[in-house]
Amino acid sequence: MTQRLAQIALVVDDYDRAIAWYTEKLGFTLVEDTVLSETKRWVLVAPKGSDGCRLLLARAATPHQEQAIGNQSGGRVFLFLHTDDFAQDLAAMKAKGVEFVREAERQPWGT
Repeated sequence: MTQRLAQIALVVDDYDRAIAWYTEKLGFTLVEDTVLSETKRWVLVAPKGSDGCRLLLARAATPHQEQAIGNQSGGRVFLFLHTDDFAQDLAAMKAKGVEFVREAERQPWGT
């Protein structure tokens, strides 16, 4: 039996704002944006050129979900991206206003 991750849900406060952030700031591709109901959409984003796991942007529907926005990984690193040019991608993200909580450093698992 072969398995792989397909999507990882990320609770957001607003679909359009989240789409804009991931596509404009991180350079992700909007893979799908399907209206499911008046209040719910199926929104998938992924790094450009990626054919692997995608982020499912899910709008918070309850107060409990709203409380998780911005801390869904409990303070741990949420997203690990593989890149063929770390310095270029880092510079591009900074130029687009992405804020990093600390400077990049080499670790056994990557930079």
